[in-house]
Amino acid sequence: MTNTYALSLLASNASLPRYLAEINKFPMLDAQKEYMLAKRYRETGDIEAAHELTTSHLRLAAKVAISFRHYGLALSDLISEANIGLMQAIKKFDPDKGFRLATYAIWWIKAAVSEFILKSWSLVKIGTVATQKRLFYNLHKIKSRLGLYGEASLDDEKAAQIAEELGVSKRDVVEMEQRLSGDSSLNATLSHDSTTNYQDMLTDDDETIEEKLGESQEMFLKKKLLKEALATLSDRERQIVQKRFLTDNPETLENLGLEFHISRERVRQIETKAYQKVSKAIHAGAAKYAL
Repeated sequence: MTNTYALSLLASNASLPRYLAEINKFPMLDAQKEYMLAKRYRETGDIEAAHELTTSHLRLAAKVAISFRHYGLALSDLISEANIGLMQAIKKFDPDKGFRLATYAIWWIKAAVSEFILKSWSLVKIGTVATQKRLFYNLHKIKSRLGLYGEASLDDEKAAQIAEELGVSKRDVVEMEQRLSGDSSLNATLSHDSTTNYQDMLTDDDETIEEKLGESQEMFLKKKLLKEALATLSDRERQIVQKRFLTDNPETLENLGLEFHISRERVRQIETKAYQKVSKAIHAGAAKYAL
């Protein structure tokens, strides 16, 4: 379905600049042409229609993959997984639902990349404990919020601050930081003698991909899905999820145990079960709303 030459350039990171340059040449589709191509593929299985839909969205897949770069995995692998998610989305996309392909595909792309990251990191025993998973997924975000984006290491004060916020030990924070220290900034240059970074390779002189997505519509639907997913939980499960994941200052397991008069481990079990229920409900809702 995808352009063979462009994808062949993903064999090594050294070819990434060429790959990004190649996919930037494919034109983005207007709504009408996208609808007609998607309709043709869905009704007749026209491979040429699928090919054009795919190539026009390779930039979106690459941008999503680059946003996951701080997990320390090869960008070429992340982009490959993102492309797989894109192709899965195209196979299931129904243009008659009224949404643009990019709005639908971005969920599939993120899911494919996230699953790949979890599988890859599980090989080195990262994220097998709930606290480690939370630290793994939130360290980069918290560093950015604290203005530490791009710094190679954390001082004791910042490490202690992050540890307290996530309810883990300072040692856990330092070790995770060291494991992720091989990552590159999204603004990293393509080579030592280049002034061009990965993000620059995906710029568009016309309307941006983000604008094409219709961010306000997408955000509304995300909030709707989350609200419906939370409604599937019991009162206690919902409170734990909200206090653990949906606040700028997540509550610790210990404090929640005291609040609900249960053990720390019991809170962790409820949290895990509730998270799985929310995730399942969101995926089901995404299919229902053709996201």
